[in-house]
Amino acid sequence: MIHIVGYSAEYAADFARLNYEWIEHYFQVEDEDRVALDNPQAYAIAPGGEIFFVLVDAQVVGTVALVPKAFTAAGNVTDVELAKMAVDPSVQGQGIGKHLLAHAIEYARSRGAGRIVLSTNDVLTPALTVYRAAGLVEQPAAQDERYRRSNMFMALNIA
Repeated sequence: MIHIVGYSAEYAADFARLNYEWIEHYFQVEDEDRVALDNPQAYAIAPGGEIFFVLVDAQVVGTVALVPKAFTAAGNVTDVELAKMAVDPSVQGQGIGKHLLAHAIEYARSRGAGRIVLSTNDVLTPALTVYRAAGLVEQPAAQDERYRRSNMFMALNIA
């Protein structure tokens, strides 16, 4: 049985480990990756976001960050970026990513966000399947300047 928990510094190394693993497998690690993965507190938590971890028998097997990206004039979050989603290869294909994404969407909705956005790449077929099944839709957009690998932008209205 899986258990999803919010950010705790004790899981910071797992956030980095899981994400560096998939990035190095498919792409090259970029400066923006290092900023996020080496400093998760500053990257996601300090600006008002969250990082979730999937635990199976107290072992971290998945993670995802929600990072606030756009705000109303009153300071309320309108857009939240779904970022750095990773599932340990040893448990991929078991629905963990689906549960993690559903949890992240519900969390963003409960915090009043109106939209979830993400940058991705079209070679990440299993991830795209999970995103599309959750209702995220490809959007026309310029390439995400932060990542050379980004060639897709997706969004989901949750308000």
